[in-house]
Amino acid sequence: MTQLYTELAPGLKISRVLTGLWQIADMEKEGQTLDPKETAVHMAPYVEAGLSTFDMADHYGSAEVIAGTFSKNNPLGAKAQMLTKWVPKPGKSSKADTRAAIKLSLDRLQSKSIDLLQYHAWNYLDPVWLDQLFWLNELREEGLIQHLGLTNFDAAHLRIACASGIPIVSNQVCHSVIDQRASGEMAAVCREFGVKVLAFGTLCGGFLSNKWLGKIAPQISNGATWSQMKYLRFIEAAGGWDKFQNVLEVIHKVAQKHQVSIANIATKYIMEQEHVGGIIIGARLGESAHVEETMKLFDFELDEEDKKVIHQAQQQLDPIPGDCGDEYRKPPFLTASGDLSHHLESMPKSYEVVDGPNGSTKVFSGTPWEPMAGYCRAVRKKDRINVSGTTATHGDKLIGGQDPAAQAYFVLDKIEAAIVSLGGKLEDVVRTRVFVNHIGDWEAIAKAHGKKFAEVQPANTLVEAKLVGEGYLVEIEADAIL
Repeated sequence: MTQLYTELAPGLKISRVLTGLWQIADMEKEGQTLDPKETAVHMAPYVEAGLSTFDMADHYGSAEVIAGTFSKNNPLGAKAQMLTKWVPKPGKSSKADTRAAIKLSLDRLQSKSIDLLQYHAWNYLDPVWLDQLFWLNELREEGLIQHLGLTNFDAAHLRIACASGIPIVSNQVCHSVIDQRASGEMAAVCREFGVKVLAFGTLCGGFLSNKWLGKIAPQISNGATWSQMKYLRFIEAAGGWDKFQNVLEVIHKVAQKHQVSIANIATKYIMEQEHVGGIIIGARLGESAHVEETMKLFDFELDEEDKKVIHQAQQQLDPIPGDCGDEYRKPPFLTASGDLSHHLESMPKSYEVVDGPNGSTKVFSGTPWEPMAGYCRAVRKKDRINVSGTTATHGDKLIGGQDPAAQAYFVLDKIEAAIVSLGGKLEDVVRTRVFVNHIGDWEAIAKAHGKKFAEVQPANTLVEAKLVGEGYLVEIEADAIL
């Protein structure tokens, strides 16, 4: 039988099924605040059943306050693990801002240390996300955080973080029978760096259940809930309602075989993936617990035939576009409103634009060589942008360690950030030149370039060259015409 608990990292034992508290925000959306003591009582049945791990965030209404009240006032609180998230607004921030955010969560949780702090970045083009992760790691070393995780990171940026020496233990992403993105490159990076996926959305907002078998699709414009609006977009991206119903029918047959629900089978299928450390099921504390239904996950096993027929049904679906977390960063936005309007007010530019001679404008990325050698990161003159040879340098740090792909991904982010800051976009790039320090690294670097420019396909040259600076594996320059 499936084990109830797993060791996510040394010293961090969690239940395989985590209880998500994101619906606290929905329960408080009309402006009322739930009573912490009255609501915290409803966490006890989960812990009593062995579902002792709770997942929340700084923006899930008063979820942290309720969890802290449970930990402090209920004898079962000592057995619970409290996982939370920090989701800072886009734009520049400081080490003091990071500390203040963590202290606020600690105060709400009434704890001296956070079991697992999961970090979300809105904009990879602004390297402040790396600053914030390095600062969070300092707080981990100080003891305010026990373990560091990520949420909604794609494979490339998970690689950058891990290769840069940040001890990431988990990445929380959407992962279901319908959304298979985490089974590809994400799973490979997780295996390479010893990271586990914490999967949410395993039930597609409730659509992967007996309730929707053989039913017509609800209309987004006709009273659908926020969760339904979000996951209807996933179903549509995967090929539409008819293809979804085919998958639902296959899962239903497997469910009948084991005398459990469609939801149990859909959840179990994801839970048993090698790269998955746990799955997250949302709870409306005080309204619906579903503890008995959840515990059925530990009473049966899927055999190879079960997995085969589900996998075959999955192959009939269209792949969800992009990588994990892309729904929060690039179109098509598979979120509740279909865009980022309910998440973000604006997306600040990564670099400050300054005036140059003869009507030019330019940006600087802050590397020590720019003032020393007298050059900028990129310059714009009329409709042309030229980006200097760029390495994986951030302040005084080498990003990506000795991982050529990680260095290349970070370099390409810097190049795009410079172009966007000067009023262009990645699609404006017409020429790139890639210099690799060791020719044996060419393929990993070329694949990173290929992923970034898959839809652009500029003219490109890649050569082996001796690079200046210890540890640098790749340098890239680019030209764009607006």
